[in-house]
Amino acid sequence: MSDNTLTAAPTTDYYYEGVPDYMTEVYDWAYVNPERVRQLDHNIVVKTLLFCNDQRLMRAYLREIEPGMRVWQVAHVYGDLVRRAAEKAGPQGAFHLTDITPIQVEHGKRKLAGLPWAKVIRHDAGTFVGEDGDYDLICSFFLLHEVPDEKKRQILNNLLARLPKGGKLVLVDYHRPAWWQPIRLILKVVNAWLEPFAQAVWDHELSHFADMADDFDWKKRTIFGGVYQIVTVQHKQ
Repeated sequence: MSDNTLTAAPTTDYYYEGVPDYMTEVYDWAYVNPERVRQLDHNIVVKTLLFCNDQRLMRAYLREIEPGMRVWQVAHVYGDLVRRAAEKAGPQGAFHLTDITPIQVEHGKRKLAGLPWAKVIRHDAGTFVGEDGDYDLICSFFLLHEVPDEKKRQILNNLLARLPKGGKLVLVDYHRPAWWQPIRLILKVVNAWLEPFAQAVWDHELSHFADMADDFDWKKRTIFGGVYQIVTVQHKQ
């Protein structure tokens, strides 16, 4: 009998432990089931889902990162975005990625391997308090449309509570398309079928979900006929 100790592969149950009910009920196919995640975690999938606006939206976030910054990204994103963001923060900075699902944490760690200033932490974005000091930049990249309204509020309130004076919060997400935008009908069908929490970001400004919204400056721009919004938030002067 060998003296070597083998590490057992995680069981299917492992990938569901501690995952919120709304994720297993609504997004199992997209974010929780490990086989599905392995199939979807590719740049081409992100490009397709974002109607070829992926690079434009990613650049809006990446432009905000300066070398030496401490950055918190509140959820894993498919494709190479997290690696690009961490590399831009650089070894003089820090890049912390949080996610609540084990498979997303697993993929994030794989992508950030070899970057000692980057860390992946399994945690709920609505309760995370940060590690080793304040963050210069916090980013939510297409997270808020995927959570129930009460969770949107909890997450936004926590992000704003973690935002220091002089820091910046970047929110990249869906938005109500212009009436003439042909993608509008496609997204209506997708939302009704697969994205039950997304209508809220069509019906309300993101600031609607923040209890202390008036304490901050909210600057929004939209692209692709209003389909997407990029919102930057800072403390009022």
